[in-house]
Amino acid sequence: MRLCFLVEEQYRHDGMPVDVIRQLTAWGHHVDVLRPGSSLVPLSEAVRTGQHDAWVLKTVSGGPGLSLLEAAAAVGMVTVNDARSIRAVRDKVRAAVVAEAHGLPVPPTFAAADARQFAELPESLFPLVVKPADGSSGRAVRLVTSPGRLPHTATGSLFIAQPYVPNSGTDLKVYCVDGELHATERRSPLHPDRPAHERNVPLGAEVAAIAAATGAAYGLDLYGVDIVLGPDGPVVVDVNDFPSFRQVPDAVAKVSQAVLRLAARTDAAPLTHAAGGLA
Repeated sequence: MRLCFLVEEQYRHDGMPVDVIRQLTAWGHHVDVLRPGSSLVPLSEAVRTGQHDAWVLKTVSGGPGLSLLEAAAAVGMVTVNDARSIRAVRDKVRAAVVAEAHGLPVPPTFAAADARQFAELPESLFPLVVKPADGSSGRAVRLVTSPGRLPHTATGSLFIAQPYVPNSGTDLKVYCVDGELHATERRSPLHPDRPAHERNVPLGAEVAAIAAATGAAYGLDLYGVDIVLGPDGPVVVDVNDFPSFRQVPDAVAKVSQAVLRLAARTDAAPLTHAAGGLA
C-alpha cells in the first residue's frame, strides 16, 4: 500500500506516528510524510485521486493538517480517521452537542468568545473547567473556582466551560485500537500536584460500554476517551482522534495493522456528497 501521513512539527519525533511509519515501511509499504505548517505542500501533486490508498492525520487540533486531510477526503480518498469524525471531536463545541445527542454522560457545556462571560452562570455551577474550543493535549485548560477568577481570553475564538466533576485527581484514558479497548490511569491536568504515575488498569464493563458508545457516536476507529469517575458515575470529559496509545501493549504493531485495515476500505465518499449527522 501507499500511504500519506500528515505529521506536524510537534509530533516529528513522537513514537506515534514515527514508529508506526517505520513499522509500515518495514512491512514493505510506501509511506509519504507531509509536514503541514513547516514545509511547502504541493497540493496539485499531493491530493491526487488514486495516488495514495489512505491519508493518516497526526496533528494538533488547531493546525493546518485537518484542512489537507479534508481536501483529500473531498475527492473521495480514504482517511484515517474519517475526516468528518475528526472535525466533530476537534471542535469541542460540536463535540459537546454530538455527545449529548447520543446520550453520552458529559457535563453541561457552555460556550463564549470571552471567558469572562461565564460569570453570567449561576455561582452554583462553579468551579468550572474552561478550555479553548479548539484545544488539545490539555493546552490552556483552567480550573476556575469562582466568577471573579475568570481570565480575560477574548481572542476571537470560542471557549467552552463545564462544571468541574469532583474526582480523585486521576483520569481514565481509554484507548480504542482496531476494536480493542485498553484503559490507563493518569494524573488529571487539573491536579498537577498529584503524582504523575501512569499505569494500566482493569477496564470495567460500564466504562467499556461508554468508550465504545463514544467511538460509535463520532464514527471514530482509532481514538482515546478521557473519563473521570465522579460521584454519580463515569463522565466523558474529552475525546481524541489518533492519541498516543501509551501503555497499550504492542501499540505500534496494533495501530499499524489498524491503519492498513482502514486503508483497505472502499466506502469512502467525497465530503461534498456526505449525508448524516457528522457531514
